[in-house]
Amino acid sequence: MSMRDGSRALERCAALAAAVTLSVAGGAAWTGEKDGPHLGRPATAADIAAWQLNVFPDGTGLPPGRGTAAQGAPLFAKRCASCHGEEGIGGTAEELAGGHEPLTSAVPDKNIGTYWPYATTLFDFTRRSMPMDAPGSLTADEIYALTAYLLFRNGIIKAGEEMNARTLPKVKMPNRNGFLWIDAGGQPPPSP
Repeated sequence: MSMRDGSRALERCAALAAAVTLSVAGGAAWTGEKDGPHLGRPATAADIAAWQLNVFPDGTGLPPGRGTAAQGAPLFAKRCASCHGEEGIGGTAEELAGGHEPLTSAVPDKNIGTYWPYATTLFDFTRRSMPMDAPGSLTADEIYALTAYLLFRNGIIKAGEEMNARTLPKVKMPNRNGFLWIDAGGQPPPSP
C-alpha cells in the first residue's frame, strides 16, 4: 500500500466514524443521565437479601436444617450423579470423591477430601450453584444431607453423623492447613 492509499483509507475510516457518530447521536435522544441504560429494574432489599447467602468457615451464615449421609445418598443419585458420576467418582463434572493423592503429589487429586479446607465451603458452594440445571433449588436439609454424603464418601465423617449448623463447622478437613491465609482487609485467619 502506498502512502497515498494509506491516506485515503484513513480519510474513509474517519468519514465512516463521523457518519456513525452522527447517525447514533441523531437517532437516540440522549438525556445526559449518567445512571445507566435503564434495563431491568433496581434491586429491592428483598432481592438483595435472597442472595446474601454467605457461609463462613466458622459456620456464620449456615441456616437451620440437618442431614446425614444416608439421606444424602439417594438425593445424590437423583440430582448429582448425572454430572459427578456414581458416588462422586468420575462423570463429566469435577470428581468429588475417590482420590487420595495430596496436592504435593506428582499427580494430585483435587477433590473434596484432598483440596477443600473447610466443610462449610462445600455447603456454601452447593447452595449457591448446584444442581447445575437448577441452582438454589435445594432445601437446607437437602444440602446438609448432600454435604454429609460427600464428607462420608471422602472418609471425613462416619455414615451416621448428622451435619447441621452446629456440627458442620467442627468438621476438620484434611487440607485445612494447606492454604496460605491472605486477607487484604487485615482479618486474622479462622482458628484451626
